[in-house]
Amino acid sequence: MPKVKTHSGSKKRFQVTGTGKIKRKHAFKNHCLAKKIKSTKQKRQLTHSTLVHEANTATIRKLLVI
Repeated sequence: MPKVKTHSGSKKRFQVTGTGKIKRKHAFKNHCLAKKIKSTKQKRQLTHSTLVHEANTATIRKLLVI
């Protein structure tokens, strides 16, 4: 049997915490940060990481081969 490989895009985007939950970063923090398209509050809140929703954890666990 061949080895099961980890999805390369997923291992760059997600991180597993010590308790087994999966962390992710927020979207929309790439560009358009200089002008007033996004508010300062919105840009500040997008910097913090958050946990993946329960509905998606099983799918991401398969990609990460956990």
